[in-house]
Amino acid sequence: MKKRTVNYINGRGAQINPANQYHNLIYDEKIIKAQGAKIRTEYIDIEAKSIINKVESPDIPFGFSMNPYQGCEHGCVYCYARNTHNFWGYSAGLDFEQKILVKKQAPKLLEKMLRSKRWKAVPIMFSGNTDCYQPAEREYKLTQKMLEILWKYRHPVSIITKNSLILRDIDILKKMAEKRLVKVAISITSLYEKLQQQLEPRTASVLRRLKTVELLSANGIPTSVMMAPIIPGLNDHEILEMAKVVAEKGARDMYHTIVRLNGDVATIFEDWLRKNFPDRADKVLNKIKSCHGGTLGDNRYGKRMSGEGKIAEIISAQIKLARKKYFADKKTIAYNLELYEKVKNPQLSLF
Repeated sequence: MKKRTVNYINGRGAQINPANQYHNLIYDEKIIKAQGAKIRTEYIDIEAKSIINKVESPDIPFGFSMNPYQGCEHGCVYCYARNTHNFWGYSAGLDFEQKILVKKQAPKLLEKMLRSKRWKAVPIMFSGNTDCYQPAEREYKLTQKMLEILWKYRHPVSIITKNSLILRDIDILKKMAEKRLVKVAISITSLYEKLQQQLEPRTASVLRRLKTVELLSANGIPTSVMMAPIIPGLNDHEILEMAKVVAEKGARDMYHTIVRLNGDVATIFEDWLRKNFPDRADKVLNKIKSCHGGTLGDNRYGKRMSGEGKIAEIISAQIKLARKKYFADKKTIAYNLELYEKVKNPQLSLF
């Protein structure tokens, strides 16, 4: 790998701020680069009317998700959620990881929904868009408050995170696990610290994530690992090694997605790639395109997350082999959907 460019912004994933497609504002990249390390994260309160979102995608195994924060300071350069920042009037680039929108009323909105006579118990996914344990959570504790409400109503939940901050809530997660009300997925993109820090500059280190898998599993909390995304030419050679390591830490399974670069994410990722890996940038981009019908992005249900073509098939075959070799003896734990109705309607316990 060659030396980075002089104006590289350390501690951030995106190195540019593409113009928002919904207005004519053009962000001044010269100012951004001149600021360098002076770029600070800004927390912005927003008024949310609801917190539970219906998931329409057939590729996602959950019907509902909730995100107490919009934007994510973790700064993962490949993140598909970057494009959603355009809807709030910001750029998908540096703005996405610098301007974090905070839904302070999220716990109240969640409880209001859970108290509704119309609501039926179904697993809700934390972090369907941005990480619920990103750095903002240390200050606002919205995820922790929402977990307390979910436990109060004995409602099932799934959590996906890259942050070891989840260990702060291990006591409540342990109680929920005993009632089959929670499952956790820890996202680990690479076992190599240098690559992980380049791809995801403000996330927990690889060692801390592996320790998180180990501690959650040791406390009886069903924990799997998401190797997501797999980026051909960068981390696809790690599949079997990843499976072996996380299985030894107690992970119950390992899943994957193949990187897809929709909208502004393609521009942001290519800029990052050419600055960090100029010697193999074209090769990586061409491999990604080969998985998505010749383009960097992909919106096709059933194809967009798994990809197609020879490279995608090889990756899929390795994942299948890894799961068979290291996770074949692990049993799936079903969610308990009955406790919620008994808590919401105490009279049911009489029958």
